[in-house]
Amino acid sequence: MTFAESKSERIRPERFHGSAGVEDWRVVGEGACAYFRTGSFAVGARFVGAIGELPGAEGDHPDVDVRQDAVVVRLITVTDDYYGLTERHVELARRISAVARTLGISADPSAVQTVQVTVDALEGPKVVAFWRALLGYQDRAHSGEDLMDPLRRGAPFYFQPMDAPRPQRNRVHIDVWVPYDQAETRIAAALAAGGRLVNDADAPSNWVLADPEGNEACIGVAGRPAPME
Repeated sequence: MTFAESKSERIRPERFHGSAGVEDWRVVGEGACAYFRTGSFAVGARFVGAIGELPGAEGDHPDVDVRQDAVVVRLITVTDDYYGLTERHVELARRISAVARTLGISADPSAVQTVQVTVDALEGPKVVAFWRALLGYQDRAHSGEDLMDPLRRGAPFYFQPMDAPRPQRNRVHIDVWVPYDQAETRIAAALAAGGRLVNDADAPSNWVLADPEGNEACIGVAGRPAPME
């Protein structure tokens, strides 16, 4: 295996989180993300310019969202046959965090999240075709069950296959991906706001909640680190 091939190795969220120097970052549904509090748009613009000059940034082209007082950076590989993280993202995350420190910018991992819309479908291809046309989205790789915004800004849609009608429950719900160390806080807040826990059989990676009228949503966690021995 060459050096380039080793850096292109696909990795799981657990491996990303277990790497040194990525404490600013959290893996959520759409890749490894970091939220940097810049304090001003001007500082954020300088930060983004510095990221663009980093070795590897051009090839991995991180998604960058610049706001009035913050910059959100997301690292993920999107190809025809893969949607996820590689070893290169670990090093690029370290370099981006180092640039932030040089500029006096702090990260707030608790502010990271991604949102996905999930639709239960009996006739998946027909349902996907409708939403693809309606949203102007594209297929994600060749899954046939995922649509994504070609600008990579809008929430992705996932179409969950169903074997039979399920009239007693809603068939569209929201998946909220949060940092592994924020799930309990987010769930507690939702319950305190009038929600209820529907199912925690897949905890600590997924919880199903419902609002006071029964509309469901899921809290998801990616790559929770293994307990220290």
